[in-house]
Amino acid sequence: MKLSKRITVALVVVLFTHVAKAQTTATSSQEKVLPLPGDVFLVEKCTAFVISPDKKTSDGPTPWVWYAPTLPGLPGTEERWMFERFRKAGIAIAGIDVGESYGSPDGCKLFTAFHREMTEQRGFAPKPVLLGRSRGGLMTLAWAVENADKVGGFAGVYPVCNIASYPGVAQASGAFHLKPEELTAQLEKHNPIDRLTDVAKAKVPLFAIHGDVDTIVPLEANSGELKKRYQALGGEMELIVPAGQGHNMWDGFFQCQELVDFVITHAKSM
Repeated sequence: MKLSKRITVALVVVLFTHVAKAQTTATSSQEKVLPLPGDVFLVEKCTAFVISPDKKTSDGPTPWVWYAPTLPGLPGTEERWMFERFRKAGIAIAGIDVGESYGSPDGCKLFTAFHREMTEQRGFAPKPVLLGRSRGGLMTLAWAVENADKVGGFAGVYPVCNIASYPGVAQASGAFHLKPEELTAQLEKHNPIDRLTDVAKAKVPLFAIHGDVDTIVPLEANSGELKKRYQALGGEMELIVPAGQGHNMWDGFFQCQELVDFVITHAKSM
């Protein structure tokens, strides 16, 4: 009798644990707050989202823009204006929360899993346009330099392009499972601004809007240097530099018609 009771209790505990885990997974996949209605799901236990277009404008896979960083609170209400225009043009918006990856191999591995989910399981186009806001630039560019054949374009809003500039080697090193001095020695192996050759060979178009008084992500060490190096490799990049603007919430960064036009053109050409 006692044995029977112990077995019953054990079964209840197992069932409760299983249900609790299922509820945690389901809840964690529904906690994301988006600026527009969309679907939230999990990829490799990471929260991901997709905001579908108003309507499909053509047969075949759905074009999409891949937003980063998909951290808590991002994308935010600032992105609503551009997202609405993408949707009206028949373009979806999607992203995955990989934490503060700083473009590390771990983050890139999760990005690859997300791309596979979007293209192989959900019917989206094989070459999204990557859209990096601030440190999202580092995440997307780090993935792009290793997957140039899967990228339709890159657009950035004051994007981080250079680990040495932001967040700096000391802060980024942990994400790479390296000591600061080890990451410094291997920086050219990991820093996207040093690894643009394949992206240029694939003729991936780049775009950025970046203020000239940005003290957090300085123009010269990031978008400015990106354009200089990319053009030296034969690549094409458009850079808009609003005078007197820094790393802020100025509407012009998030309601940039040139950025919207760039994304729509290259997302729909894939």
